[in-house]
Amino acid sequence: MKTLGIIGGVGPLATAYFLDMLIRMTDAETDQQHPEMIIYNAPSIPDRTAYILGRSEESPLPKVISIAKQLEQQGVSHIATPCITLHRFHDEINRETSIPIINAVAEADEYLASNGIETVGIMATDGSVQGGVFERFFKKTKRVYPSEEMQAYVMDIIYKCVKSGRPVDMDKFRAVADELRRNGAQCIILGCTELSVVKRDCGIGAGFLDAMELLALRSLEMCGAPIKSECFDLITK
Repeated sequence: MKTLGIIGGVGPLATAYFLDMLIRMTDAETDQQHPEMIIYNAPSIPDRTAYILGRSEESPLPKVISIAKQLEQQGVSHIATPCITLHRFHDEINRETSIPIINAVAEADEYLASNGIETVGIMATDGSVQGGVFERFFKKTKRVYPSEEMQAYVMDIIYKCVKSGRPVDMDKFRAVADELRRNGAQCIILGCTELSVVKRDCGIGAGFLDAMELLALRSLEMCGAPIKSECFDLITK
């Protein structure tokens, strides 16, 4: 099997959960059947949303590119970044390394289309939404975004709940999901890795696609790792 490189720490809890996903999705009976990984956990990477929105002049790119080059020198075959907002810089990072960077957003577009989803609701950071992450990489699936009020709820869930280690306000989560479905979303993508933690810890119901789960699946496929059959059906029932 090939070796996976992970640029993590953005955020730390999501990175830990990503590693847990990779291990649990692998169809292994022994330690040796799991793929090797090199995880660079770097919470010092500047906040992606703050930079994209012009609230900070500190770009995350120099640190991320430096880590990508270090992982390349260590012999990884491809790199996963369990931070959807960081995909705003996907092309810039890709140009600085010969190692393929897995694009979870583009993969989500393909996955949704292959499952007959024509319109998807987006739950993501302001950085991803205003930075055009989904507009850039979604080619097949129509997007529906929350209203300004509901987008503020999404940011509260990500920053004031998950990143701060506090209980998730599920009333806000359900309010956002309900609005997206009223506006035509057939499925809702959890387009922030902190929202993946919400799915793990809280009952969110049917009709959601966790972008980080898909990233884990594609990472294992590219490693040549054995994958449990149930892990290919990712839209919640």
